[in-house]
Amino acid sequence: MLGVITGFAIILAVIFVGWVLAVRGVIGSDRERLMFNRVAFYAATPALLFHSVARSDPGVVFSPVILVVIGATVVVATVYAALHFRQSLPDIASGAAAASYFNSVNIGLPVSTYVLGDSTYAIPVVFIQMVLFTPLILGALGGKSLLGGIKTGLLSPMVVASFLGFIVAWRGWEIPAPIMEPIGLLGGASIPMILMSFGASLKTSGVLSDPSARRPTATATLLKLVGMPLAAFGLASIFGLSADATYAAVILCALPTAQQVYNYAATFQRGQTVARDVVFLTTFAALPVMLVIAFLFGR
Repeated sequence: MLGVITGFAIILAVIFVGWVLAVRGVIGSDRERLMFNRVAFYAATPALLFHSVARSDPGVVFSPVILVVIGATVVVATVYAALHFRQSLPDIASGAAAASYFNSVNIGLPVSTYVLGDSTYAIPVVFIQMVLFTPLILGALGGKSLLGGIKTGLLSPMVVASFLGFIVAWRGWEIPAPIMEPIGLLGGASIPMILMSFGASLKTSGVLSDPSARRPTATATLLKLVGMPLAAFGLASIFGLSADATYAAVILCALPTAQQVYNYAATFQRGQTVARDVVFLTTFAALPVMLVIAFLFGR
């Protein structure tokens, strides 16, 4: 479990750095903070996704474990939307994403490696999240008609980068190092920039400081930590997955909310508070939840 703990420690440490920079005035305004999100959205994250997906195994994309994860995501997002249907569409999208869109990169990879034994499922989940769910989230956050927004989402840099990476992996192409290494270097900046912006946002308003956001935050947090693993277990049981495959699906669905959810909300400046608070709370609470799951499965 040391690798998992290390993954959580890295996230919290970089969030703390962002907070310190804001307190010291290095990140002096929301405009400066949001610049991190825009650079991550349009450049660094697409590079990270292409670099990761291009080196993945495309044959795992539609494995039973991934299908269960997709199903659990849809179930939890739908439950959130049903409970908070009176919110605006961008707020519903932000909360539903916070409840169901989990961190499959900088926590998902160590969890897959050290808890499940390999990283087979982590990167395919990244691809599925990007091509299926990200266009819907961006379409709803964009404030346009949903269909027009989805079209825009499908053409967003991150989705296009994921598609291109999948094509490279599917065709088995080898990208020359002089091209791939700079892409990897740029992609490495994605998560730190998002996390520092996240930390800087805590200077102006603390977690759960907005009374109007507390109920949707609590709903999304409980759905993410409890509802999504339970949904995965139920679907895995219905589909007759093996014990190992069921464990893999449940553990993946117990991962904390992805920082990308906050990045989307911050980039469009819609639903930021709920996205930020759920990311923060689930990042702290997901580790004990996963330890309980491992105990219940006898691992």
